[in-house]
Amino acid sequence: MITAKQVKELRDRTGAGMLDCKKALQETNGDISKAIDYLREKGIAKAEKKSSRIAAEGLCNVLVEGNDSIILELNSETDFVSKNSKFTDFLEEMSKLILESNVDNTDDALKMNVDGKTLEVRLQELTATIGEKISLRRVKRVKKETNQTFGYYKHMGGKIVALSVLNGSDFSTAKDISMHVAAQKPKYLNSDEVDKETLEHEKRILTQQALQEGKPEHIVEKMVLGRIRKYLKDICLVDQPFVKNPDITVSQYLKEKNTSCEAFFRLEVGEGIEKKNEDFAEEVMNQVKSNWHRR
Repeated sequence: MITAKQVKELRDRTGAGMLDCKKALQETNGDISKAIDYLREKGIAKAEKKSSRIAAEGLCNVLVEGNDSIILELNSETDFVSKNSKFTDFLEEMSKLILESNVDNTDDALKMNVDGKTLEVRLQELTATIGEKISLRRVKRVKKETNQTFGYYKHMGGKIVALSVLNGSDFSTAKDISMHVAAQKPKYLNSDEVDKETLEHEKRILTQQALQEGKPEHIVEKMVLGRIRKYLKDICLVDQPFVKNPDITVSQYLKEKNTSCEAFFRLEVGEGIEKKNEDFAEEVMNQVKSNWHRR
């Protein structure tokens, strides 16, 4: 019988998942050394040991089929690996499999069965093969109505991807909106989507800024209202100057095309991930100092 203590010991020594450790111990009759070899042979221990590394590079992807689309992010540790054919082929294969399924989030995608293995296991195997941590970070399914149109845009091969849903059937306009979203990074579709808490937070900051500038209190309120209007124009898609013609807003462009935007989505590789800044020179100097002190 395999005990929890044995599983924990193997997990501590290899970094592999608990279920993998339990299976390895069962396959080797509880022999820790043989279980370690078993995990290494399967590529699991090697892959799991990399789990603490930061995977902030990679590519995003967007696929559309009928009224369904998938937008996702697959990460690697270095930009070099994201250009590797093993990585890019896996990204395309995985994107198609997810799109063809009913999966609409990352957790469910990782549990998908692909040729008898979960997607999570296949990621571990790819990690072992390539030698870098490969992780699926974000997955989102977007659906549209039949009378709506998807537009999508990939920048730098997938470093940034954008997807838009327009009312009507003009793909060219939808693609233009997605290109704008990729370039200008709007946070909201329009001012109605901006939550009250966000607005109040911005008002407090702008009010303090105006007071610090020494403005009289009786005009601070008017100044803040003006700055709030400018703030909303900066973050709301329909109010931004259109990237292909800054003389008009996105709203005006959509009106010219007799359409409107229902929704948009944007992914950028590594956004929100704190990248580790490794200083090789400092690392060498620390090693030299350590060796010096040991003498």
